[in-house]
Amino acid sequence: SGVPWLSDVYEVIFGLAGYTRNGLFFAPLFLLLGARLRGREASGKGEAAGLGAALALVLCEALILRRLGWQRHDSMYVFLPAVMYFLFSLLLAPRGEAPGWLSPFSMLVYVLHPWVIVLMRGAARQLGLWGLLVENSLGHYLAVCAGSAAAAAVLLLIWARLRPARPSDTARAWVEVDSAALRHNAENLRALLPVGCELMPVLKCEAYGHGLVKTARLMSSMGIRAFAVACAAEGVELRRAGIRGEILILGWTAPESFPCLSRYRLTQTVTEPAYARQLSAYGKNIDVHIKIDTGMHRLGIDPEDIASVEEVFTLPHLRVRGMYTHLCVSDALDEASRAFTEAQRRRFFALAEELCRRGYCVGKLHTQSSYGLLNYPDARCSYARVGIALYGVRSSRGDDAARWPGLEPALSLKARVEQVRSVKAGEGLGYGLAYTAPRKSRIAVLPIGYGDGFPRAAEGACALINGSRAPVVGRVCMDQLFVDVTDCGEVRPGDTVTLIGPGLPCEELAEACGTISNEILSRLGKRLPKVWL
Repeated sequence: SGVPWLSDVYEVIFGLAGYTRNGLFFAPLFLLLGARLRGREASGKGEAAGLGAALALVLCEALILRRLGWQRHDSMYVFLPAVMYFLFSLLLAPRGEAPGWLSPFSMLVYVLHPWVIVLMRGAARQLGLWGLLVENSLGHYLAVCAGSAAAAAVLLLIWARLRPARPSDTARAWVEVDSAALRHNAENLRALLPVGCELMPVLKCEAYGHGLVKTARLMSSMGIRAFAVACAAEGVELRRAGIRGEILILGWTAPESFPCLSRYRLTQTVTEPAYARQLSAYGKNIDVHIKIDTGMHRLGIDPEDIASVEEVFTLPHLRVRGMYTHLCVSDALDEASRAFTEAQRRRFFALAEELCRRGYCVGKLHTQSSYGLLNYPDARCSYARVGIALYGVRSSRGDDAARWPGLEPALSLKARVEQVRSVKAGEGLGYGLAYTAPRKSRIAVLPIGYGDGFPRAAEGACALINGSRAPVVGRVCMDQLFVDVTDCGEVRPGDTVTLIGPGLPCEELAEACGTISNEILSRLGKRLPKVWL
């Protein structure tokens, strides 16, 4: 060798790491690297540049080693861990939701490729193509990739034909989610945020009926890295789905579920010193946000009780990452409501300033929910906890909003017509014969009811069919409801009916039921498939 010391370096590496026909035995290192990078946030830009630089180093190393004749099985690259580091990091960058077939396809390619190598060598020998398909590294690589991909595709097609049939998502009743509207709403709400403030989508109750995991993945693909949920179970579901960043639990977590907080890196809300002491006694490090009660009197520590707040900061194993409060009348713009909201904000920030003066790091501060952002966008906060506005819906039609930046409803609720019946004038229908037809009528029965989350109190609401409004009549059943389609033209079984959607906003249904849109959306049950558009 012309460079003895470099030859000695590689011999030491082989002595420590060993090597296989695929090169240095880096498998344990790659496993540790994957574990280390798990949960890491990545933008994709820096990682792509790093990957390019690492690949260039590997190429240079390969050319030098080949020139010196030192390769063992044509792959022994010391810079390969750098390539894998940046490749793993790049794969963690948000790219939107992958097609459902991609995961089983990639798994099959991995499982099948050793068999394809064996088959390729046998075929090459029989066809006299040994030089092209085996000895030529590039030709061998491309042939094995193509063969593995083809075999995986064939197996997936066979499985698609053999797997058990499942009902169509739109066979009965379903929810449609407009992903473009959700993205549009998030972008427009972000535009309202002051410098230094981030959007924290509130995803509780299946993301207000839109779908917890899919909504989180869409937000993640936009670079959003903070989320709020109601309970530990929702946070665990997000982590298991691969969602990274901060996940704040707004509600209470029972002591028996404390292991979930540490294992899944969830941030717990602390509402009183006694609960903070319970968390501390668990003995493992837990991130927390402190809830401050500035006037709603639901949960939180009184801002005047600064000693209790300080106690939370000093407890072992608790890492205070932020503080927040809830503005309880920020959806109203009358003078009294504005004065109360401003008083809440003053009390909260006065507490934060005093804690900072005493040497505590208060972390992220947040006061704004949806209407807090829409009506008080200038608040000096770290997060805006946006719920109902993210989904393009007002809580009530009469709500005050100083700004409504082109937000679009993202959810539609639809059902098929199950049957069309004729009812004579004076005949009753449904439980208790609560509705009496005032004239000869045609009544469509829809296969959706309060078991799906459609309100039982919806008599007087409307549905849309053939572009016409059809009133909901009679009592809503667990699995069916009635609509009067007498004036809707020809209606047949299987026709699609809209219960929430364009021309029939959720606020209207909520008003007919004497409630708010938040309740209507959060009640939509898991029996309703969610079809994302």
